[in-house]
Amino acid sequence: MRVTYAIRFKGSRNARRSVRSEKAVLIGDPDPAHVSTSFVERQNLSVRMECLRFTRLTNAFSKKLANLQASVALHYAHYNFVRIHRTLRMTPAMAAGVTDRLMVGRGIDCRGLLDPERKHAE
Repeated sequence: MRVTYAIRFKGSRNARRSVRSEKAVLIGDPDPAHVSTSFVERQNLSVRMECLRFTRLTNAFSKKLANLQASVALHYAHYNFVRIHRTLRMTPAMAAGVTDRLMVGRGIDCRGLLDPERKHAE
């Protein structure tokens, strides 16, 4: 798998000037036309809307870091391996070629999520 990574800086010198934008390539050779913050902003919105642990004033608010980590890991496992996306008509894992089937039921091994140090039998 080829990894490309670039960042985009946005900022202004003062309130009267327009916002300036700069792009910087950190890894690989990404297409400059596709260097954008919209992808990560959409991902952040999906996490905030679907994972109640990021909403402070609810019963699901995480007081322990381990609970938050487990919740986020389960969210991303479901998002990438179980949930069929309308635009892809399949899961992102299937689109990337990681798997050829839906991982439902016992397809995802979540035993190490709550305690990453705990070893389990393969």
